[in-house]
Amino acid sequence: MLADGSLRIQGFDERNLTPNGYDVSIEEIWVPSIDRRFKAGVAPVPGNSWFVIGTKEYLELPDTLIGEIWIRTTWVRRGILSSFGRIDAGFHGNLTFSAYNASAAPIDVPIGERFAQVVFEELRSPPTKAYKDRSGNYHGQRGITLEPVKGQRN
Repeated sequence: MLADGSLRIQGFDERNLTPNGYDVSIEEIWVPSIDRRFKAGVAPVPGNSWFVIGTKEYLELPDTLIGEIWIRTTWVRRGILSSFGRIDAGFHGNLTFSAYNASAAPIDVPIGERFAQVVFEELRSPPTKAYKDRSGNYHGQRGITLEPVKGQRN
């Protein structure tokens, strides 16, 4: 799908391909407890603290493809918890992840590091309504996005 252009990943890095999918990497981190955003270097995330990650990659899924998101076990082993789901068919945008440092110790999270894997699954037929037509709340989002994109339906 990458070869025929039906799946597009802006910011694609061949080294991020896995046997099961593609690892998305960190472009930006916001740590609300210290009210700082990091776009370079390392983000120090305090223990027992929530943070938000925006991906470098901008994904453009066709209407016949969904993505399932999994945190890389490297982060889980360091005490990072995050909840993931699926990327809807037809979604376009950067991904925003909410995460939590469940350990008492601070952790350094490098910008550019791989954070989650997207496992792509092909649908047998396109959905009746693609993401942008069904809700599209985050269609076309760029960077960390916590609220629906302006002009999108709820």
